[in-house]
Amino acid sequence: MKLSDFDFDLPEALIATRPAVPRTSARLLVAQADQITNSTVSDLTSWLRPGDRLVLNNTRVIPARLSGTRARQSAQGATEAHIEVTLLEPRADGAWSALLKPLKKVKIGEKIRFSDALTAVLEGTGDGQGYLRFNLLGDDFDAALSKAGAMPLPPYIAAKRPADAQDHTDYQTVFAKHSGAVAAPTASLHFDEALLQKLRDMGVTFSYVTLHVGAGTFLPVKVDDILTHKMHAEWGCVEAAAVQEIEATKAAGGRVIPVGTTALRLIETAAQSGRLRAFEGDTDIFIYPGFTFRVANGLMTNFHLPKSTLMMLVSALMGQDAIRNIYAHAISDGYRFFSYGDSSLLFPKPPTD
Repeated sequence: MKLSDFDFDLPEALIATRPAVPRTSARLLVAQADQITNSTVSDLTSWLRPGDRLVLNNTRVIPARLSGTRARQSAQGATEAHIEVTLLEPRADGAWSALLKPLKKVKIGEKIRFSDALTAVLEGTGDGQGYLRFNLLGDDFDAALSKAGAMPLPPYIAAKRPADAQDHTDYQTVFAKHSGAVAAPTASLHFDEALLQKLRDMGVTFSYVTLHVGAGTFLPVKVDDILTHKMHAEWGCVEAAAVQEIEATKAAGGRVIPVGTTALRLIETAAQSGRLRAFEGDTDIFIYPGFTFRVANGLMTNFHLPKSTLMMLVSALMGQDAIRNIYAHAISDGYRFFSYGDSSLLFPKPPTD
């Protein structure tokens, strides 16, 4: 398999820079049994069955983009230099890995000021990243970051417009709980409380897992032979209660449908031993055609970047020919792509004996 096998031409006009309003008005492409149907997210109840279980990623996106200043001495005296910071993930020692621009200009031990309440000191560097220790912890840090930071919009949106106050709502799921992601589980952005309740009322059940989506989700694949690609690692947790819920659904003949590739990757990680088990730790699972799915019976997901690992994942689930047809239909019918775009509900053909 070559990288070019997962390429396609996408018109620039189909890249969404704002979500549908309301959330549930986004379009939904439903693919099952070789049929493609145009629908909307609000009609999800027409496509799910009582006894189905949706697996939702309840990670919370942090406002990880920060603008700061550092004091410096020059021939003209004391001045301030501007620093752009994107937080990546917390480290075991309590510091944060971050991208700094310009990293080379900041000295170890130098303080960066982001607001009256929030400052950080550069403690070290490595692999093109800086390690920042903030002056606050816990709830105090979260509150200061919420005021000083901007939501970390994907590069293809950030290149078109800056993040604003509306993104604090738009780029967060309504069930976000555990802070730590620097990118949203975007398929879940289409849900509101009313739709969740309609699904509950019809007999659809929910399990929650946590995968802190990292900035690596946007890294391009740079190798032509995809089998040599090294996946980024992200922290996730599948609790024992979720395992029991999913197993009960399977035993009763219901379908387990992750909402988003992050939820799918996490539950398939937790089932790599052959049986779904509780899991906590880093996963760098790489799903491409030929992968054996042990848990997922379907997938709700947005439309992905050409030549991305997520295109490889949906190709593994549906088959490469089917995905080509699905994406050709989506493009010709004007579906909106990527994080703020429309969605799809994918049901693979059942395996044949």
